[in-house]
Amino acid sequence: MYAAIRIRGTANITKEIRDTIHMLRLNKPNHCIVIPETDTNKGMLKKVKDYITWGEIDQKTLEVLIAKRAKISSTKKPDPKNLKTITEQIKKGQIKESGIKPVFQLSPPRKGFERKGIKKTFNQGGALGYRKDNINTLIQKML
Repeated sequence: MYAAIRIRGTANITKEIRDTIHMLRLNKPNHCIVIPETDTNKGMLKKVKDYITWGEIDQKTLEVLIAKRAKISSTKKPDPKNLKTITEQIKKGQIKESGIKPVFQLSPPRKGFERKGIKKTFNQGGALGYRKDNINTLIQKML
């Protein structure tokens, strides 16, 4: 499973990239989605790599993310007894069947993003692009 977080806003982006971001449901900065690892999803993530960051989410972080930020409606949170089943359905790629909204609203990260900010890639010391397992630490900072 990939977790993708939108980092940058929409100023001066092309229509093609804006449409891809819309298809990923990352409409605002600090929104997070969890999607299965497919070639289509990987291609969309690579296309918008200059506006988002993504990586492989582990089981523990996924459970914490669902427990703290999942919503059924605008104010209603899921029942804590059903968290295990919701997590299993999301891992299977059945987000609609789980009954929660597909987008998680996160806070800005505590102590900020990486040293070089939101205009450089993760490999250059910034916050954008593919970050492998380090997405888990970023999600923990944003919860």
